[in-house]
Amino acid sequence: MAATKKAATPSELGGTRPFAPFEWLIAGRYLRARRKEGFISVIAGFSFLGITLGVATLIIVMAVMNGFRTELLNKILGINGHVVAQPLDGPLTDYAAVADRLAKVSGVKFVIPLVEGQALASSPAGAGGVLARGLRAQDLGKLQLVSRTIREGSLENFDDGGGVLIGKRLAEQLGLHAGDTLTLVSPRGAVTPMGVTPRIKGYRVAAIFEIGMSEYDAAFVFMPFAEAQAYFNRDDDATGIEIYLDNPDKVDEARPKLQDAAGRPLYLLDWRDRNKTFFSALEVERNVMFLILTLIVLVAALNIISGLIMLVKDKGRDIAILRTMGATRGAIMRIFLITGASIGVVGTLAGFGLGMLVCWNVESIRAFLAYLTGTELFSPEVYFLSRLPADPDARETLTVVLMALVLSVLATVYPSWRAAKLEPVEALRNE
Repeated sequence: MAATKKAATPSELGGTRPFAPFEWLIAGRYLRARRKEGFISVIAGFSFLGITLGVATLIIVMAVMNGFRTELLNKILGINGHVVAQPLDGPLTDYAAVADRLAKVSGVKFVIPLVEGQALASSPAGAGGVLARGLRAQDLGKLQLVSRTIREGSLENFDDGGGVLIGKRLAEQLGLHAGDTLTLVSPRGAVTPMGVTPRIKGYRVAAIFEIGMSEYDAAFVFMPFAEAQAYFNRDDDATGIEIYLDNPDKVDEARPKLQDAAGRPLYLLDWRDRNKTFFSALEVERNVMFLILTLIVLVAALNIISGLIMLVKDKGRDIAILRTMGATRGAIMRIFLITGASIGVVGTLAGFGLGMLVCWNVESIRAFLAYLTGTELFSPEVYFLSRLPADPDARETLTVVLMALVLSVLATVYPSWRAAKLEPVEALRNE
């Protein structure tokens, strides 16, 4: 008697492999909703738009924050020493010898002795407080952020000419040009029987520089070293020595070497201590912005969940028919997984493209919007910089993209699982 054959199951017949073409085909049809399913299509569209804008906004904001920090750091360290050495046991009359010894330390790029003091700069058009710095011409040439950004005048015969360098914004505030006279007023002047009288002296504006940071362009006045000594009553000494390193991040390694090479007690203050509060505030703001803007992506992912749940409920009859035709629970789950994940993946890629496009043209966009609205959207007085910087970081951008992709895929798991658990009989009964 011939043995009766057991009916073959789809799995015994080979079934279909995961993510088979028919699963992609059905998922694609569900993405192209018909007129009666228009509301579901609207939800999917908003989910796509939300993820696109969320990813793009995150990339743009993080890039601008990075660019802002990088520009500020470059400009702050380009005009201020990475380490400032000040005397502890007496006037720094041997500044030249100490500077030579410090310059020979490994990792030191160059050193600059200086005389520094506060003064009041005035002209017939106005007045304002400034920070006057006395430098030798050879040292001023090392500050490329200043020497290479001369907009008017020149640095020729700086040591002998008696002229001063001022920033562009200070020149605009005081209505000065190269060749005009700038008057400096210092409260520490000559000592007379009646007391200390203010020192008032006029200087020819030899040149005007513009480094692009409004705070520095409006506050710094560079004058010859010997002239600064005479103006601030320094008896052939310097107020300090600024040390520039090859790598500012290695200041801890250089500190003990500098202390040993100085040959005398010095107080060393590095750039991190001088700007600690400022850069700490930037870091906190950057982290908070990242967390807040991540909520945009999260809300878009929740829209994917709601849209898929409604789609599963609407496609109950289709699911039942597919199951009776042999489609497995895994196939049903993968169909809706593809449907939801497609919105997230395409939205993330579109957001990445939009974000990078804006980052590469952010200054042009700012200028266009400023022209369109007739307002100054990025005021140098408020933001320190004269242009809007954007510096996309590859690691941060990759983190944003991966986070959006993971959230998008996770958002599809529960609705897809519900679709797979739907029983054909129950689905047809509810139709």
